[in-house]
Amino acid sequence: MKICVLDIGGTAIKAGICENGALSDLREFATEAKLGGMHVAERAQEIIESYRREHEFSRIGISTAGQVDPVQGSIIWANENIPGYTGMRLKDRMEEAFGIPVDVENDVNAAALGEAVFGAGKGLRDFVCLTYGTGVGGALFLDGKLYGGSSYSAGEFGAVVTHPEKRDLRQGFFSGCYEKYASATALVERAGALDASLTDGRAIFARKEEPAVAEVIDAWIEEIVYGLITIIHMLNPAGVILGGGVMEQPCVPEKIRERLYENIMPSFRGVQIKKAELGNRAGLLGASVLHEKR
Repeated sequence: MKICVLDIGGTAIKAGICENGALSDLREFATEAKLGGMHVAERAQEIIESYRREHEFSRIGISTAGQVDPVQGSIIWANENIPGYTGMRLKDRMEEAFGIPVDVENDVNAAALGEAVFGAGKGLRDFVCLTYGTGVGGALFLDGKLYGGSSYSAGEFGAVVTHPEKRDLRQGFFSGCYEKYASATALVERAGALDASLTDGRAIFARKEEPAVAEVIDAWIEEIVYGLITIIHMLNPAGVILGGGVMEQPCVPEKIRERLYENIMPSFRGVQIKKAELGNRAGLLGASVLHEKR
C-alpha cells in the first residue's frame, strides 16, 4: 500500500511516498511557521495535492510538531513556534480534502515508532526515545506499544526539573528544566558565551580539542546525563535511544554511556544506550505505520 507521508517541523516540512517501508520521491519545503497554524495546514494540504498529481496513494500519515490527540487527529497544544496551531484538526481537514484515511501523531512519537519498526528500537519492547535539538523531546514505548498517557502527552522529558534553584515561572515554564540545560540550543548558548563565533554544533565540535571548548561540551554532557539518571530509574527501560543531529558526533553518545553507567544503580545497568539510526527519515517512516500501530 502506498502512503503519502509528511513530517511537519517548525523549520521544514519533509514529505514523500512510502510503500512497504521504502521511501521515495522525498522533498523538503519551508514550513513558514511564523505565518501561523492555518498557513502551515494549508501548506501541508498543497504539498499532498502536489503528490496526488503524480502518485496514487490510499492513505496519508502525518508527523507533526506539537502535542497531538491521535484519535481525533488534532493539535492539543503547540508553542509559539507555530502561532495559532493549537486546536488545528488536521485529520478532519485532510480527510475532507482527499477522501482517504489520515493518521496524525506527534513528531517525536512518530520518530520513536519509526525507530521501533525500522531502526534502533527493533527487538526492544520497552524503551525511551529522546531528541536533543531546539528543545528536548521524548517518547515512550512500553510493552511493545507507543505510550501516550491519559491525554496523549507522555514523554515531555524536557519539562523534568533538573535545576530547582533556577525554577522561576516569571522566566518561562521551562525555567530550571532539562531542556534549558541539555538541548542543542543550550550547548550553543554555553559555547557562544565563550566565543561568539561558535554559533552551531558543527563549529563547536570542530574545536572540541581546545580545552575551553572541551570543558563546555563536557558540562553539557553532564546535563544530559542528569536527566537520563532520573528517567532510567523511574522507568527501567531496556533501551534509551538518543536522537537529534548533535548525536551524530561519535564522542557524544560515547561520553554519555561512560558517565551514565557509573551514576545508575547496578540493577539498572543492563539498559542499552543507542544512537537513533534513521536520522531525518524517522518521522516519515513512523508516519507510514501509524495505522498499523494504534
